[in-house]
Amino acid sequence: MPDLYIDPTLYTKRPNSDGRLRKEIKVYDLLEHLTIPFIRIDHGVTATIESCLEVEKILEIEICKNLFLCNAQKTRFYLLMIPGNKKFKTADLSRQIQSARLSFASHEYMEEFLDITPGSVSVLGLMNDGNNRVQLLIDREVLNQEYIGCHPCINTSSLKIKVEDLLNKFLPAVCHEPVIVDLI
Repeated sequence: MPDLYIDPTLYTKRPNSDGRLRKEIKVYDLLEHLTIPFIRIDHGVTATIESCLEVEKILEIEICKNLFLCNAQKTRFYLLMIPGNKKFKTADLSRQIQSARLSFASHEYMEEFLDITPGSVSVLGLMNDGNNRVQLLIDREVLNQEYIGCHPCINTSSLKIKVEDLLNKFLPAVCHEPVIVDLI
């Protein structure tokens, strides 16, 4: 795999909208409106958590792994945030949220509910879930960190945001209450 292009500059302001997708600019608009400070880094496409390792070093955080899941009937949808290095065990989560036969949801649902595409899954996509179709699940270990790392709905930038701001400003503003889970 070729090296990931990274602009090592740490930005604390919104980018110029030239060449940026509208959904990314909407993230910065909301963060500014909610007075949530962030540090941004721009980079090439990060399709896997492994490709985020260099980004993590520069931002001095651990990027969260965000998994978009659903039940077998495709009637319940979940966004799971876990530490990037943690293995996901379906049975463990299914038991805790009492939802049998969890699997990865299709990209069509991801785009419809969160306006994001595979590889760009982010808690910030909940701003596009006005009908609350997606339940946020957060592994307790994520809450033990001071900061989270996530994409602004596109995987060519990464943001460093305080967990406290996510919980106390962002999630209430987008009307999503997380369920805390303890994954092994």
